[in-house]
Parts: sequence; C-alpha cells; structure tokens
Amino acid sequence: MINIRINYLVIVIVSIISVGVITLNIEWPNQQQDQVTRIISRGELRVSTINSPLMSFNDKQEASGFDYELTKRFADYLGVKLRINVRSNINQLFNDLENGNSDFITAGLLYNEKRLDKAQPGPAYYTVSQQLIYLKGVSRPRSLNDVKGKFVVATDSVNANTLQQLKQKYPNLQWEETSHYNATELLQLLAEGKIDYTLENSIVVAMQQRIHPNIAVAFNVSDDHNLNWYMKRSKDNSLNAAMLDFFNKSNEEELLTRLDEKYFGHVATFDYFDTLSFITAINKILPTYKHLFKKYAEDIDWRLLAAISWQESHWDPLATSPTGVRGLMMLTVPTAQTMGVSDRLDPEESIKGGAAYLQYLISRLPTTIAPDDRIWFALSAYNMALGHMLDARKLTRIQGGDPDSWLDVKARLPLLSKKKYFAKLTYGYARGYEAYRYVENIRHYHQSLVSYLQNKEMNQNMQLAARDPLLFSRTSSKEKSTRVSHKTNLGKLIKHGFAQ
Repeated sequence: MINIRINYLVIVIVSIISVGVITLNIEWPNQQQDQVTRIISRGELRVSTINSPLMSFNDKQEASGFDYELTKRFADYLGVKLRINVRSNINQLFNDLENGNSDFITAGLLYNEKRLDKAQPGPAYYTVSQQLIYLKGVSRPRSLNDVKGKFVVATDSVNANTLQQLKQKYPNLQWEETSHYNATELLQLLAEGKIDYTLENSIVVAMQQRIHPNIAVAFNVSDDHNLNWYMKRSKDNSLNAAMLDFFNKSNEEELLTRLDEKYFGHVATFDYFDTLSFITAINKILPTYKHLFKKYAEDIDWRLLAAISWQESHWDPLATSPTGVRGLMMLTVPTAQTMGVSDRLDPEESIKGGAAYLQYLISRLPTTIAPDDRIWFALSAYNMALGHMLDARKLTRIQGGDPDSWLDVKARLPLLSKKKYFAKLTYGYARGYEAYRYVENIRHYHQSLVSYLQNKEMNQNMQLAARDPLLFSRTSSKEKSTRVSHKTNLGKLIKHGFAQ
C-alpha cells in the first residue's frame, strides 16, 4: 500500500507571509525582486529534471506527468513560458542550480538535509514513504538484517543518506552507490535480476510496478518524506515567496487534489498476475491491432483506445458476453447499428465503431466538465449508458458535490445500485460499482501501456547506441547520448559497509 499525502496544512501555514506580500501587492525590497523579475523579463522559467514517473517524455519529447503539470501551472502563474532541461542524474540537476542554468529543479525530489548548504527547498507538495524493493520470487526480507546481496542506490540521494543513518542500527548493512542510474533505471535493473535490492519512494514504486510486475515491496524503511522543488540558496527569497503563494492558491482551487486523482488515483492497488498478463499481450497481441487503434483514435490517445479494448475483450476479436455484446470493443447490437457497424466480430469495424461511439459520448457531455475529466465521464457512460452517468451527476449535486468533478462523481457511482438512491433518480438502478471499477481499470491499463512502450523504446535506443554510438548521436541530443552511453554497464560502484 503506498503512503502518499498532500501537505495542505504545511502549505497554508507557511504561505501566510507570502499571501500578505504577494496577494496584497505589498512590494518586496528591490534586492528580493531580482530572481522573479529576471524570470518575468526573460519570459521563460527554466526547470531541470530527470525522466521519471512524475515527469516523462514521449517520442516527440513532449512532457507529461504530475510534476510536469504542476510546474507548467507555476509557469502560467508567473505568466511565462516553461523550458525544461532533461538531465541524467540528480547531481547534474544541482549543478544546474549552482551554475545558474536553472531557476529550480523538480524530479520527485525528497527533502535532503545534505543539499541545504547550497540549495533551498520549496514548499512540500507531496508525502511518500521510502520502501525496500526486492525481486518477486525470492525470499522476502523482513528487516534490513535480512538483506543479503547486491543492494544499490543512487549516489548522493536521500536513499543513500537514509542508509548511512541506518548503518548505526544495522552495522552489517552493506550497499553500493552509483551515479550512472536514476530511480527508474535501478528498478529496471532489479526487475532484470542484475541487482537484488534498492530503496525507492512509494509513488515511483507503485507506478513502476505497472511495467515491472516482478518488483515487490518488502517493507517501509521510513514514512512521511516530503517531495520538494529546489532553488539555489541565496538571500533573494522572491522565487520561494512566489512558490508559496502559488501553492496557497492551488490549495484553494484544489489543484493538487485534482492532479493527485488524475495521475495517482488508480495506482493504490496492484494485481501481479493481471499486470503480467497485460504486458505479455502487449508484446504478442497488440502489434496485430496497433495500426487500427492509431487509425481510428482521432482526438483520443490511441493507447487509451487500446486500453479500453483490453478491458472490454482482452483483445479477442471473437469475444462474446452473456448479454450479447461482441467483438474487440464489445458493442451492443443497437450501438453497432447506430455507428454503422455491420460485423461486430470484424476487428477494424469494431474498433472504428467503438471509437466513434466514445467520441459521440464525449460530445454529449456538458461543456462545464474540464477537458481532463471528460474522457472518464464518457467511459462510465460507455459502460453503463449515458442516462445512468447523468444520474450520477445529479446525485452528486444533490449531495453537495461538484457534478463536473470526476473525483466527486465517481464516489457516487456505487450508490446507483442502492434503492435508497436510485429510486429518486431518472433512470433507476445501475451497476455503478462496475462502472467505477471499469474506469479505474482502464486508467491503470492506459498508464501501464504508455510507460511500458516508453520504456521499451528507451531500451531499444540504448541497444542502438551500444552498437552504433555515432548513428545515435545524429538522432538524439547530446545529453541523451551521454546518458545512454553510461548505461551500457553498471559502471563504477561506491561500496559501503564492505570489509576493506
């Protein structure tokens, strides 16, 4: 179970001063205006990061993820464009701060006391646990006394600091540090059996289990670690004050709650066998239908369309349910007729019809629903019919919730099967609990598919770079070429706790 929590109370308490200064238009002394003024004058917020589950990049180098969206919102708050610099490891991030190449850094960074001499943390915006991770199928360690084997963490990371502190309690504890791999790469090495243990934060682990189902949590090493942005330490506090005001406004607008729901609302549960089955199918079955999902997705992410089809039929074109829905997209007879599908068992017709029906449902939604939430409302209607989804919105309004918020509406879906509630609604009884699970499953399949395909592409690029570094350098940035060349082997490891 992952331990994640948004630090609203901390943000509100700490931001009292900044509210007085910024929102009431009280002027800072000139010296304290410098950094924010320079950013605004430049028209660009420079942020350095590393590729991670919190901020990842597709093949077009377009960013997405919790950290990306939060950072983009902060740039919008300042009224400037966002420029992202992707680095290979944590040390390079802090070097960017020291050298003035970045205004702040973000990479799901935990609060690190050893960085405070040169770097200043921004407000805490999330809380995670540190977890010991091992390979599923081997004996699960119950404490650090049971750790026997290659235990690797990133150099100069909070994980390394934690182990240094625990060394006093566990004098036989041994581990190694590397600067050549970040958190997600170490988890991949673990999944491949190249190392035996690593230490990582709970949200990264929960998301990486979607593409590496054979990594498992042994136990929490520590709880309640804050995630922070980091700035260069100086006497100029204007950027930190701006961050405090931004997070205070974000709390009022429930931005962090919505981002938490969007990116992490579906990762709390993990099914090893289901995930393993899905990944196997990605490699063996998806290539047959991938071109069709791409062809008919239109404004929908083709990977989301594929995830819907997996939830519906497990990519079986002959799938038939007891209620008579059939095909890859499991269309009913009326829906197929409306969408112009003559043969529901024909893969192309089924995908074309399912995509068209989903677009139709999206078009029927109220314009007051935010773009990010519209697809989830449409999917619930795809599962239980549009009328029942409208009933769920109505019930949400009656109970004082926001009918345009998926977070609020999905909480009411299970109530549609209870007579106390459905008797007063327009369309009556519905298996709302099934619609709830249906949407959550699709969200986690979609996230797994996106992450797995990105990881697969990265590995292919690594192999290409190893065979022909010059060819790779002609198609990739210098930073990425350097990063890939580091990953051809484990490199030099700094050992701790080993007999000299």
